[in-house]
Amino acid sequence: MAILKFRIYLEEDDAVYRDIVIKHTQSFEELHYAILKSYEFDNKHQATFFRSNDNWQRGREISFEKYDKTYVVPPLIMSETLIGSEIRDTNQKFVYLYDFEKNWNFLVELINVSKEENPKISYPSLTRTEGIGPQQYGTKSLLGNKFTDIEEKYDLAEAAEGFGKEGGEDDEKETEDAEESFGEEGTEEDF
Repeated sequence: MAILKFRIYLEEDDAVYRDIVIKHTQSFEELHYAILKSYEFDNKHQATFFRSNDNWQRGREISFEKYDKTYVVPPLIMSETLIGSEIRDTNQKFVYLYDFEKNWNFLVELINVSKEENPKISYPSLTRTEGIGPQQYGTKSLLGNKFTDIEEKYDLAEAAEGFGKEGGEDDEKETEDAEESFGEEGTEEDF
């Protein structure tokens, strides 16, 4: 049984990619879900693959379902189409489009074919992650939810407006209190 390794690049940044291994007898629908999981996207939107050439030009469409749009040729359906049936080349390429409104484009390239199936792996499987993937719905700090904890712990919400008054009455009072406790002629020996 052939095991196919695909590298899935983010179209805008080829330094961000995921490697996924999948059996040639599995469907495009399984690859679709594996890609979404590898980039931590949900599966609530429309999606389609296009068979592609070396220049990433879109060819035959392999769609999640038949959508309300005009097709030159009816699309193949992901759940009914085996990956092995669409491999024409040893470095076969596909364009994967997810969420037609946000227009997430991924370039999918076959980078390896192996005859050895690893019994310890459940296919499809993510084998490599490179770069920080995009956030599906906007931006999120690298700290993620941990930032809220830090913000609450250090009360950063109030500090957002500024750092307080510089040289205000409170600072003068603290300086006077410090001088009184050390005396005006404090020396290092007093400390």
